[in-house]
Amino acid sequence: MDAKDLLLDLYGRIPDAVHAAVDGLDEETLTARLDPEANSIAWLVWHLARVQDDHVSEVAGHEQTWTADGWAGRFGLPFDDGETGYGFDADQVGRIRASAELLTGYLDAVQDRTTAYLRTLSDTDLDRVVDEQWDPPVTLGVRLVSVADDDLEHAAQAAFLRGVLERR
Repeated sequence: MDAKDLLLDLYGRIPDAVHAAVDGLDEETLTARLDPEANSIAWLVWHLARVQDDHVSEVAGHEQTWTADGWAGRFGLPFDDGETGYGFDADQVGRIRASAELLTGYLDAVQDRTTAYLRTLSDTDLDRVVDEQWDPPVTLGVRLVSVADDDLEHAAQAAFLRGVLERR
């Protein structure tokens, strides 16, 4: 297995985890919060898809799926199109409202573009520095693993939250 195949496998796990966390849930459950400061399932899924879209689009050199394919308009959120959810306060988190179908539809569209990009990579591409603001500078390989790790972490949080909410 080469690095590209490993990344394809890693990223391929994200949609399965997210679909398992949200499929069949209504908007009330998707936006429920364990306390007023907690994240909702809707925010977690929207945020993980936005981060993947933002970060992978940047290193791939193409426009984000969010704007290129009209997802920003479909969601109709009261935020700038460049928002990914980083640093959102409790009020902003609460404004993320969407159906399971909309959330997974967007993630699946992002995943399709990510997969297409990953298929173009060679092992040597992964050594390319994509962010010099860190010491050491961040390579493409490190950035891609970091995004997948963050996405899977948020997907697990969404699954945990679903479990808690279903037991209430």
